[in-house]
Amino acid sequence: MDTRPPRTAPDAGPTGHLTLAGGPDAVATLDVKRSKFLAVVRRVDSEAAARELIAEQRRAHRDARHHCSAFVLGARGETTRTNDDGEPSGTAGGPMLDVLVGAGLSDVCAVVVRWFGGTLLGAGGLVRAYGDAVSLALQTAPLVRREPRSLWRIRLAHADAGRVEGLLRSKGAQVIDTEYGADVALVVATEADDVEAVVAAATSGAGTAEPAGRTWVDVPVPDAQTR
Repeated sequence: MDTRPPRTAPDAGPTGHLTLAGGPDAVATLDVKRSKFLAVVRRVDSEAAARELIAEQRRAHRDARHHCSAFVLGARGETTRTNDDGEPSGTAGGPMLDVLVGAGLSDVCAVVVRWFGGTLLGAGGLVRAYGDAVSLALQTAPLVRREPRSLWRIRLAHADAGRVEGLLRSKGAQVIDTEYGADVALVVATEADDVEAVVAAATSGAGTAEPAGRTWVDVPVPDAQTR
């Protein structure tokens, strides 16, 4: 297990970081001198989730010789771990982590399963194979940017709800929750600092908007993918 100090991913920090969009794992296979490498990369939100992916791949591929892994977590990429799982030290988990960090990703875990093909690859060959397997999996993986937003709880008359929601969306707000009762309660995440004024103007003062803390949201990265 890697004991090096945490490493900070490029373009990461309190203003946001890249990660995988939710959905199916990013998967790729690579054959090198009859050894087969299966790379699986998943978005994770905790060390426990990362370790579950590693355990899952061990259960699924008990016949493989190695199940190497790397993960990076946190808005600044402050938590990183690698495991060479029996490969020569520094030839598997480290190169995998380098690919994740080099791509500017955080909150992701990569596992590369290797079936030995009978030919030794040498240290350099292993470094290239494990790194290339992760890079290949990421080539078509959809990305999002995780960014902090202010939360607002907004109460509106039913007649105003659709119009105000559309207005807020046009300003980049994301609607996190909607509740219908005697009135409509929206929870929105936004960068805007004029939410109260917008709601008041749109409803002639009848609607209300109150700060409700902070959260992280996924912002699509158009046509973005790692290379």
